Amino acid sequence: MTLSSIAKILETEFSYNDIEITGMNALKDATSSEVSFVANSKYIKDIQGTKAAAVIVPASLVEYVPAGCAALVVENSYWSMATLSQAFAPVIENDALPIAEIGEGSKISSKAEIANGAKIGKNCTILAHVYIGAEAVIGDNTIIYPSVTVYRDCKIGSDCIIHANTVIGADGFGFATNNLGEHKKIYQNGNVVIEDDVEIGSNVSIDRAVFGTTLIKKGVRIDNLVQIGHNCEIGEYSVFVAQSGSAGSTKLGRNVVVGGQSAFAGHLEIAPFSTFAARSGVTNNIKESGKTYGGFPLLEQRTWLKLQVKIARLLK
Repeated sequence: MTLSSIAKILETEFSYNDIEITGMNALKDATSSEVSFVANSKYIKDIQGTKAAAVIVPASLVEYVPAGCAALVVENSYWSMATLSQAFAPVIENDALPIAEIGEGSKISSKAEIANGAKIGKNCTILAHVYIGAEAVIGDNTIIYPSVTVYRDCKIGSDCIIHANTVIGADGFGFATNNLGEHKKIYQNGNVVIEDDVEIGSNVSIDRAVFGTTLIKKGVRIDNLVQIGHNCEIGEYSVFVAQSGSAGSTKLGRNVVVGGQSAFAGHLEIAPFSTFAARSGVTNNIKESGKTYGGFPLLEQRTWLKLQVKIARLLK
């Protein structure tokens, strides 16, 4: 849509050259044909360096919008971003897309449903009640067990196994809240990408990104009942044990091991080869590789165990 029509949707003044806008994206990733937004002063450097065509911005931060980038000034930029996200949400299914492509040797249950535009690789096995959404892509030699749902635009690599009732690409838990406490949905217009040789257990939820991609890298192993939030990145050969999960936008390095019922707060960076014992609560970045952690508040595991011994002695 045009930039002027976006300004009209947001009910803000517009006095810039009118150009075609192709989508929305984060400040760091936006291109010269995309709109971004900022709601917090801690992202001033990102505003100054953005290549976005326009930025939805509160009046308090408009001075940081670079020359050549349109400033769409609003009262509540997070709420306005949520409003605009609906305008860019693609249709769920599109009958105008070509019939799904099925690779040679693949076996698709007659009870499975493959939407138009989807592509299935060679020698795949897709069992009953699986749903593959529009323009989703499945690589070669992948097995998808009953009642798995793969939403539109998501990509699954080759040699993967996805067990029953797992959902790939549901909307991330995102909404804006105004001064009255009302909530507005942020449409999640990104996708999920699962690389090769990944195994995912049953009843797992991996949420699609707001913008961009939720990424599960090569060789990851995910147990049953795990939640991965939107825009997360899970490094190569990492392991998630049952009932663990991560809030949105957290990035794990390679070979991270996450014990059962452990959880990560959002927007964290976790060093490679970190290990988290069961029920770890991770709320800060982990910068040093190769250590084992436990407990909440999080400590190195040996320190946590010593602390529990001392507390037990105090209670005697």
